[in-house]
Amino acid sequence: MTTDEFFTLIGEILKFKLFQLKDTPVTVSSVIMLIIVLLFFVVLSKAARRVFFSRVFKRLRLDEGTIYTFSRVTHYLIMLIGAMVAFQFVGIDLSGLMVIFGALSVGIGFGLQNLTSNFISGLILLVERPIRVGDRVTIGDTEGDVVEINIRSTEIRSLNNISIIVPNSEFVSTQVVNWSHGDLKVRLDIDVGVSYGSDLDTVYKCLNLAATGNSEVLKTPVHEVLHCGFGDSSWDMRLRVWIANPKRHTYVRSEINCAIVRLFREYNVEIPFPQRDLHLRSPLPIPYTENSNRETQ
Repeated sequence: MTTDEFFTLIGEILKFKLFQLKDTPVTVSSVIMLIIVLLFFVVLSKAARRVFFSRVFKRLRLDEGTIYTFSRVTHYLIMLIGAMVAFQFVGIDLSGLMVIFGALSVGIGFGLQNLTSNFISGLILLVERPIRVGDRVTIGDTEGDVVEINIRSTEIRSLNNISIIVPNSEFVSTQVVNWSHGDLKVRLDIDVGVSYGSDLDTVYKCLNLAATGNSEVLKTPVHEVLHCGFGDSSWDMRLRVWIANPKRHTYVRSEINCAIVRLFREYNVEIPFPQRDLHLRSPLPIPYTENSNRETQ
């Protein structure tokens, strides 16, 4: 095959019509140009976000969640503009695509309900920002940090360093505990039971020492020691403290629990364990009568 024949063959392949949208033929060359234009806008989106991160967002000193939201919105806008430019650049009429998408939506609309719900929920999360990247959240039985909010799902890194992919609709339709939303201060309630034979003033002293001895417990709001009621075998006490870092709540609770155990042992305060008293008695004697003796015989 000569060089001229080779280029002629390539030209015929590029001009080969794959299908037609209304009056616009879609050829191999138009599809290639479409892909090239889209790739150009992908690179442009990454470059624009890199410039915003390095020059704009850092100077404004915005928080991580706000920076992430702006970055995502910028990416989606650039890609939307890129898609419109790409279709127009290759001569594809967007109105023709709308007709096709409208026809397809009738058949596959029910199958895309879940995808559409997650897409809209992702936009709501980015705009309303009930959760942000870096927040500590609890959804169901899972606690972890929000790593990334995508258009369909959100990635959560659990405390066991496991990536959990949660559909965005879960954050909109179900209850989610956000430890980091708004005011970062959180309150911990630590319950403990003490024996009825304990000295109440000593119990209060030990619980106060457990709170003041922990450096992560805030001075304001001040901690509280509460007598919550009378249990089966103990007084039900509650130590209420405030901490500044919600991500540390598990560790602070553990440290205070250990401090309470040590202080109770030092001051001879007993933590009772549940117990039940079982009383056994001899069976009652059966009264002896003459009739019962005859029945026995």
